[in-house]
Amino acid sequence: MKIAVLYGPRDLRIEDWPLIKTSTDSDFFLREHTDDNPMDVDNLRPHDIWVKTEITGFKIGTDRGNYEGAEQVPGAPDRDRPRCVGDSNLGIVQGVGNAVTNFKVGDRIVANASHQSEYVSSVFDNRPVKVPDGVDSEDAVWAHLYTLSAHCYHKAFFRPGEYVAVVGLGVLGLGAVALGPSFGARVLGVGNSPIRLDMAKQMGAHEAYMGNDTDFKSKVDEFTGGKGIDLVILTANPWPALRTSLEIVRQNGRVSVVSLLGRGEPSLDFNPLPMELFYNKGISLIAVSGNTGGLYPGADDTFEWSRMCEHTLSLMADGLLEPKRLITHRFHYTEMSKAYEMAYSREKSMLGVTFNWKD
Repeated sequence: MKIAVLYGPRDLRIEDWPLIKTSTDSDFFLREHTDDNPMDVDNLRPHDIWVKTEITGFKIGTDRGNYEGAEQVPGAPDRDRPRCVGDSNLGIVQGVGNAVTNFKVGDRIVANASHQSEYVSSVFDNRPVKVPDGVDSEDAVWAHLYTLSAHCYHKAFFRPGEYVAVVGLGVLGLGAVALGPSFGARVLGVGNSPIRLDMAKQMGAHEAYMGNDTDFKSKVDEFTGGKGIDLVILTANPWPALRTSLEIVRQNGRVSVVSLLGRGEPSLDFNPLPMELFYNKGISLIAVSGNTGGLYPGADDTFEWSRMCEHTLSLMADGLLEPKRLITHRFHYTEMSKAYEMAYSREKSMLGVTFNWKD
Protein backbone atom coordinates (compact mmCIF):
# COMPACT_ATOMS: atom_id res chain seq x y z
CA MET A 1 0.00 0.00 0.00
CA LYS A 2 1.00 3.63 -0.50
CA ILE A 3 0.74 5.96 2.47
CA ALA A 4 1.62 9.55 3.31
CA VAL A 5 3.89 9.71 6.36
CA LEU A 6 5.03 12.86 8.15
CA TYR A 7 8.49 12.57 9.71
CA GLY A 8 8.75 16.16 10.93
CA PRO A 9 7.82 19.72 9.96
CA ARG A 10 7.64 19.90 6.15
CA ASP A 11 8.99 16.36 5.80
CA LEU A 12 6.14 14.48 4.13
CA ARG A 13 6.86 11.27 2.24
CA ILE A 14 4.82 8.82 0.20
CA GLU A 15 5.99 5.35 1.22
CA ASP A 16 5.33 1.70 0.44
CA TRP A 17 4.07 -0.20 3.47
CA PRO A 18 2.55 -3.62 3.97
CA LEU A 19 -1.22 -3.50 4.32
CA ILE A 20 -1.93 -2.85 7.99
CA LYS A 21 -4.88 -2.32 10.24
CA THR A 22 -5.53 1.34 10.99
CA SER A 23 -7.50 3.31 13.52
CA THR A 24 -7.97 6.95 14.43
CA ASP A 25 -5.33 6.40 17.10
CA SER A 26 -2.06 7.23 15.33
CA ASP A 27 0.00 5.47 18.03
CA PHE A 28 -1.83 2.22 17.29
CA PHE A 29 -1.48 2.83 13.57
CA LEU A 30 2.29 3.16 13.68
CA ARG A 31 2.75 0.42 16.25
CA GLU A 32 1.10 -2.02 13.85
CA HIS A 33 3.56 -0.92 11.18
CA THR A 34 6.54 -1.07 13.51
CA ASP A 35 5.59 -4.61 14.45
CA ASP A 36 5.59 -5.53 10.76
CA ASN A 37 2.15 -7.05 11.09
CA PRO A 38 0.57 -7.04 7.61
CA MET A 39 -3.10 -7.91 7.30
CA ASP A 40 -4.32 -11.10 5.65
CA VAL A 41 -7.30 -9.88 3.62
CA ASP A 42 -8.42 -13.45 3.01
CA ASN A 43 -8.90 -13.91 6.75
CA LEU A 44 -10.31 -10.64 8.04
CA ARG A 45 -11.26 -10.41 11.68
CA PRO A 46 -15.02 -10.51 12.34
CA HIS A 47 -15.60 -6.74 12.48
CA ASP A 48 -12.98 -5.65 9.94
CA ILE A 49 -13.46 -4.08 6.54
CA TRP A 50 -10.90 -3.83 3.76
CA VAL A 51 -11.11 -0.64 1.69
CA LYS A 52 -9.27 0.62 -1.39
CA THR A 53 -9.10 4.40 -1.54
CA GLU A 54 -10.53 6.36 -4.43
CA ILE A 55 -9.90 9.93 -3.26
CA THR A 56 -8.98 11.77 -0.06
CA GLY A 57 -9.72 15.35 0.92
CA PHE A 58 -7.18 17.86 2.19
CA LYS A 59 -8.44 19.57 5.37
CA ILE A 60 -6.18 22.56 4.93
CA GLY A 61 -6.29 24.02 8.45
CA THR A 62 -5.61 20.83 10.40
CA ASP A 63 -3.35 19.19 7.83
CA ARG A 64 -1.30 22.36 7.34
CA GLY A 65 -0.97 22.86 11.09
CA ASN A 66 0.47 19.38 11.48
CA TYR A 67 2.73 19.81 8.44
CA GLU A 68 4.29 23.02 9.72
CA GLY A 69 4.71 21.68 13.26
CA ALA A 70 1.95 23.56 15.06
CA GLU A 71 1.07 22.27 18.51
CA GLN A 72 -2.34 21.37 19.88
CA VAL A 73 -4.02 20.70 16.55
CA PRO A 74 -6.92 18.25 17.11
CA GLY A 75 -6.34 15.17 15.01
CA ALA A 76 -2.82 16.30 14.23
CA PRO A 77 -0.75 16.55 17.45
CA ASP A 78 2.85 17.69 17.36
CA ARG A 79 4.16 14.38 18.67
CA ASP A 80 4.55 10.71 17.79
CA ARG A 81 6.32 11.22 14.50
CA PRO A 82 6.53 9.55 12.09
CA ARG A 83 2.76 9.53 11.76
CA CYS A 84 -0.03 9.43 9.22
CA VAL A 85 -1.87 12.55 8.04
CA GLY A 86 -5.33 13.30 6.71
CA ASP A 87 -8.78 12.23 7.87
CA SER A 88 -11.15 12.42 4.89
CA ASN A 89 -11.01 9.19 2.90
CA LEU A 90 -13.47 7.81 0.35
CA GLY A 91 -12.97 4.27 -0.90
CA ILE A 92 -14.56 1.04 -2.11
CA VAL A 93 -15.10 -1.94 0.19
CA GLN A 94 -13.08 -4.95 -0.99
CA GLY A 95 -13.85 -7.37 1.81
CA VAL A 96 -15.70 -7.65 5.12
CA GLY A 97 -15.42 -9.79 8.24
CA ASN A 98 -18.13 -12.35 9.01
CA ALA A 99 -19.72 -10.15 11.70
CA VAL A 100 -20.05 -7.05 9.49
CA THR A 101 -23.68 -6.45 8.52
CA ASN A 102 -23.83 -2.77 7.55
CA PHE A 103 -21.28 -2.87 4.70
CA LYS A 104 -20.74 -5.20 1.75
CA VAL A 105 -18.18 -5.59 -1.02
CA GLY A 106 -18.59 -2.83 -3.58
CA ASP A 107 -20.01 -0.23 -1.18
CA ARG A 108 -18.49 3.23 -1.26
CA ILE A 109 -17.68 4.50 2.21
CA VAL A 110 -16.35 7.75 3.58
CA ALA A 111 -14.29 7.52 6.75
CA ASN A 112 -11.88 9.40 8.99
CA ALA A 113 -9.01 7.36 7.56
CA SER A 114 -5.73 8.93 6.51
CA HIS A 115 -4.10 9.59 3.13
CA GLN A 116 -3.35 6.03 2.00
CA SER A 117 -4.16 3.80 -0.96
CA GLU A 118 -5.98 1.11 1.05
CA TYR A 119 -6.55 0.04 4.63
CA VAL A 120 -8.14 -2.51 6.92
CA SER A 121 -10.13 -1.09 9.80
CA SER A 122 -12.65 -2.18 12.37
CA VAL A 123 -16.14 -0.88 11.67
CA PHE A 124 -15.88 0.71 15.13
CA ASP A 125 -12.92 2.87 14.07
CA ASN A 126 -12.62 5.78 11.64
CA ARG A 127 -16.40 6.43 11.59
CA PRO A 128 -17.14 4.69 8.26
CA VAL A 129 -20.43 5.67 6.63
CA LYS A 130 -21.93 4.25 3.44
CA VAL A 131 -22.26 6.71 0.56
CA PRO A 132 -25.71 6.63 -1.10
CA ASP A 133 -26.00 5.89 -4.81
CA GLY A 134 -26.08 9.05 -6.87
CA VAL A 135 -23.79 11.08 -4.59
CA ASP A 136 -20.64 12.13 -6.44
CA SER A 137 -17.45 10.92 -4.76
CA GLU A 138 -16.00 14.44 -4.91
CA ASP A 139 -18.96 15.59 -2.81
CA ALA A 140 -19.04 12.61 -0.45
CA VAL A 141 -15.36 12.82 0.50
CA TRP A 142 -16.22 16.01 2.44
CA ALA A 143 -19.08 14.40 4.38
CA HIS A 144 -17.28 14.26 7.72
CA LEU A 145 -15.98 17.82 7.39
CA TYR A 146 -19.45 19.11 6.53
CA THR A 147 -20.83 17.12 9.47
CA LEU A 148 -18.44 19.11 11.66
CA SER A 149 -19.93 22.25 10.12
CA ALA A 150 -23.38 20.90 11.00
CA HIS A 151 -22.18 20.16 14.53
CA CYS A 152 -21.70 23.92 14.98
CA TYR A 153 -25.48 24.26 14.65
CA HIS A 154 -26.41 21.14 16.63
CA LYS A 155 -24.26 21.83 19.66
CA ALA A 156 -25.54 25.41 19.87
CA PHE A 157 -29.16 24.13 19.78
CA PHE A 158 -29.93 26.12 16.65
CA ARG A 159 -33.59 26.88 15.98
CA PRO A 160 -35.02 27.48 12.48
CA GLY A 161 -35.48 31.16 11.70
CA GLU A 162 -32.42 32.34 13.61
CA TYR A 163 -29.86 34.71 12.12
CA VAL A 164 -26.49 33.01 11.74
CA ALA A 165 -23.16 34.67 10.91
CA VAL A 166 -20.28 32.48 9.75
CA VAL A 167 -16.99 34.19 10.50
CA GLY A 168 -14.20 32.65 8.42
CA LEU A 169 -14.95 31.34 4.92
CA GLY A 170 -12.64 28.39 4.37
CA VAL A 171 -14.03 24.97 3.46
CA LEU A 172 -15.39 24.44 6.98
CA GLY A 173 -17.00 27.87 7.11
CA LEU A 174 -18.46 27.59 3.63
CA GLY A 175 -19.84 24.21 4.65
CA ALA A 176 -21.64 25.94 7.52
CA VAL A 177 -22.93 28.53 5.06
CA ALA A 178 -24.19 25.86 2.66
CA LEU A 179 -25.97 23.95 5.43
CA GLY A 180 -27.72 27.02 6.83
CA PRO A 181 -30.64 27.27 4.39
CA SER A 182 -31.39 23.55 4.76
CA PHE A 183 -31.54 24.03 8.52
CA GLY A 184 -33.78 27.09 8.21
CA ALA A 185 -31.17 29.76 8.98
CA ARG A 186 -30.77 33.26 7.60
CA VAL A 187 -27.05 33.17 6.88
CA LEU A 188 -24.48 35.95 6.75
CA GLY A 189 -20.94 35.18 5.57
CA VAL A 190 -18.11 37.25 7.07
CA GLY A 191 -14.70 37.05 5.40
CA ASN A 192 -11.55 38.91 4.45
CA SER A 193 -11.58 38.33 0.69
CA PRO A 194 -14.05 39.41 -2.02
CA ILE A 195 -13.51 36.03 -3.67
CA ARG A 196 -14.62 34.21 -0.51
CA LEU A 197 -17.64 36.52 -0.15
CA ASP A 198 -18.69 35.58 -3.67
CA MET A 199 -18.22 31.88 -2.85
CA ALA A 200 -20.35 32.30 0.27
CA LYS A 201 -23.20 33.71 -1.81
CA GLN A 202 -22.82 30.88 -4.33
CA MET A 203 -23.06 28.40 -1.47
CA GLY A 204 -26.28 29.90 -0.13
CA ALA A 205 -25.45 32.91 2.06
CA HIS A 206 -28.20 35.50 2.06
CA GLU A 207 -25.56 38.21 2.46
CA ALA A 208 -21.78 38.34 2.76
CA TYR A 209 -19.67 41.21 4.10
CA MET A 210 -16.03 42.01 4.63
CA GLY A 211 -15.22 42.03 8.33
CA ASN A 212 -13.22 45.26 7.93
CA ASP A 213 -15.97 47.10 6.04
CA THR A 214 -16.37 50.56 7.58
CA ASP A 215 -20.15 50.06 7.44
CA PHE A 216 -19.99 46.48 8.71
CA LYS A 217 -21.97 46.98 11.92
CA SER A 218 -24.72 48.96 10.22
CA LYS A 219 -24.97 46.34 7.48
CA VAL A 220 -25.32 43.57 10.07
CA ASP A 221 -28.01 45.61 11.81
CA GLU A 222 -29.84 46.03 8.51
CA PHE A 223 -29.51 42.31 7.70
CA THR A 224 -31.10 41.28 11.01
CA GLY A 225 -33.67 44.08 11.14
CA GLY A 226 -32.02 45.33 14.31
CA LYS A 227 -32.39 41.98 16.10
CA GLY A 228 -28.69 41.05 16.00
CA ILE A 229 -27.07 37.73 15.21
CA ASP A 230 -28.49 34.81 17.21
CA LEU A 231 -25.64 32.42 16.49
CA VAL A 232 -22.11 33.08 15.28
CA ILE A 233 -20.14 30.15 13.87
CA LEU A 234 -16.47 31.03 14.27
CA THR A 235 -14.14 29.07 12.00
CA ALA A 236 -11.26 31.59 11.81
CA ASN A 237 -8.22 31.34 14.12
CA PRO A 238 -7.07 34.99 14.52
CA TRP A 239 -8.08 36.71 17.76
CA PRO A 240 -9.67 39.70 15.95
CA ALA A 241 -12.17 37.23 14.45
CA LEU A 242 -13.30 36.40 18.00
CA ARG A 243 -13.77 40.09 18.73
CA THR A 244 -15.87 40.48 15.59
CA SER A 245 -17.98 37.53 16.70
CA LEU A 246 -18.53 39.01 20.16
CA GLU A 247 -19.46 42.37 18.70
CA ILE A 248 -22.12 41.15 16.30
CA VAL A 249 -23.81 38.46 18.41
CA ARG A 250 -26.97 39.68 20.11
CA GLN A 251 -27.59 39.93 23.84
CA ASN A 252 -27.72 36.37 25.24
CA GLY A 253 -26.67 34.97 21.86
CA ARG A 254 -24.24 32.11 21.21
CA VAL A 255 -20.87 31.73 19.53
CA SER A 256 -19.93 28.25 18.28
CA VAL A 257 -16.14 28.10 18.25
CA VAL A 258 -14.80 25.45 15.86
CA SER A 259 -11.54 27.28 15.15
CA LEU A 260 -8.26 26.92 17.01
CA LEU A 261 -8.16 30.43 18.39
CA GLY A 262 -4.73 31.98 18.62
CA ARG A 263 -2.90 29.28 16.66
CA GLY A 264 0.02 30.96 14.91
CA GLU A 265 -0.91 34.32 16.39
CA PRO A 266 1.41 36.65 18.37
CA SER A 267 0.82 37.10 22.08
CA LEU A 268 -2.35 38.98 22.94
CA ASP A 269 -2.20 42.70 23.60
CA PHE A 270 -5.88 42.90 24.51
CA ASN A 271 -8.48 41.12 26.64
CA PRO A 272 -10.18 38.53 24.39
CA LEU A 273 -13.28 38.52 26.61
CA PRO A 274 -13.90 42.15 27.57
CA MET A 275 -16.70 42.64 30.06
CA GLU A 276 -18.80 44.78 27.72
CA LEU A 277 -18.77 42.13 24.98
CA PHE A 278 -18.95 38.94 27.04
CA TYR A 279 -20.21 39.22 30.61
CA ASN A 280 -22.55 42.18 30.13
CA LYS A 281 -24.07 40.65 27.01
CA GLY A 282 -24.60 37.28 28.74
CA ILE A 283 -23.47 35.34 25.68
CA SER A 284 -22.50 31.68 25.51
CA LEU A 285 -19.23 30.45 24.01
CA ILE A 286 -19.58 26.87 22.79
CA ALA A 287 -16.63 24.64 21.97
CA VAL A 288 -17.63 22.52 18.99
CA SER A 289 -15.92 19.38 20.23
CA GLY A 290 -17.24 16.14 21.63
CA ASN A 291 -20.85 15.06 21.36
CA THR A 292 -23.95 17.21 21.35
CA GLY A 293 -24.81 16.77 25.00
CA GLY A 294 -28.52 16.38 25.56
CA LEU A 295 -29.54 16.60 21.91
CA TYR A 296 -29.74 12.81 21.59
CA PRO A 297 -30.01 11.50 25.16
CA GLY A 298 -28.53 8.06 25.66
CA ALA A 299 -26.81 7.90 22.27
CA ASP A 300 -23.12 7.10 22.26
CA ASP A 301 -20.82 9.42 20.33
CA THR A 302 -20.10 6.97 17.51
CA PHE A 303 -23.78 6.40 16.80
CA GLU A 304 -24.56 10.06 17.08
CA TRP A 305 -21.86 11.20 14.64
CA SER A 306 -22.72 8.49 12.13
CA ARG A 307 -26.35 9.58 12.14
CA MET A 308 -25.35 13.19 11.54
CA CYS A 309 -22.98 12.15 8.75
CA GLU A 310 -25.71 10.09 7.12
CA HIS A 311 -27.91 13.17 7.20
CA THR A 312 -25.16 15.23 5.55
CA LEU A 313 -24.91 12.64 2.78
CA SER A 314 -28.70 12.63 2.36
CA LEU A 315 -28.60 16.38 1.73
CA MET A 316 -26.00 15.72 -0.97
CA ALA A 317 -28.22 13.01 -2.45
CA ASP A 318 -31.11 15.49 -2.56
CA GLY A 319 -28.96 18.04 -4.38
CA LEU A 320 -28.99 20.47 -1.44
CA LEU A 321 -25.23 20.28 -0.80
CA GLU A 322 -22.52 20.22 -3.45
CA PRO A 323 -19.10 20.60 -1.81
CA LYS A 324 -17.24 19.81 -5.04
CA ARG A 325 -18.15 23.30 -6.24
CA LEU A 326 -15.43 24.50 -3.86
CA ILE A 327 -12.70 22.25 -5.27
CA THR A 328 -9.95 24.43 -6.67
CA HIS A 329 -7.16 21.85 -6.98
CA ARG A 330 -7.04 18.15 -7.85
CA PHE A 331 -3.73 16.34 -7.35
CA HIS A 332 -2.52 12.80 -7.86
CA TYR A 333 -1.34 11.41 -4.54
CA THR A 334 2.25 11.48 -5.80
CA GLU A 335 1.99 15.30 -5.86
CA MET A 336 0.80 15.57 -2.26
CA SER A 337 3.88 17.42 -0.99
CA LYS A 338 3.28 20.10 -3.61
CA ALA A 339 -0.20 20.68 -2.21
CA TYR A 340 1.08 20.83 1.38
CA GLU A 341 3.76 23.34 0.36
CA MET A 342 1.14 25.52 -1.33
CA ALA A 343 -0.90 25.43 1.87
CA TYR A 344 2.20 26.19 3.92
CA SER A 345 2.76 29.26 1.73
CA ARG A 346 -0.87 30.35 2.33
CA GLU A 347 -1.71 30.10 -1.35
CA LYS A 348 -4.90 32.16 -1.62
CA SER A 349 -6.21 30.26 -4.61
CA MET A 350 -6.50 27.01 -2.61
CA LEU A 351 -9.81 26.01 -1.09
CA GLY A 352 -11.10 22.51 -1.76
CA VAL A 353 -8.25 20.09 -2.56
CA THR A 354 -8.50 16.39 -3.36
CA PHE A 355 -5.94 13.63 -3.92
CA ASN A 356 -6.61 10.90 -6.48
CA TRP A 357 -5.33 7.45 -5.43
CA LYS A 358 -5.81 5.65 -8.72
CA ASP A 359 -2.52 4.53 -10.29
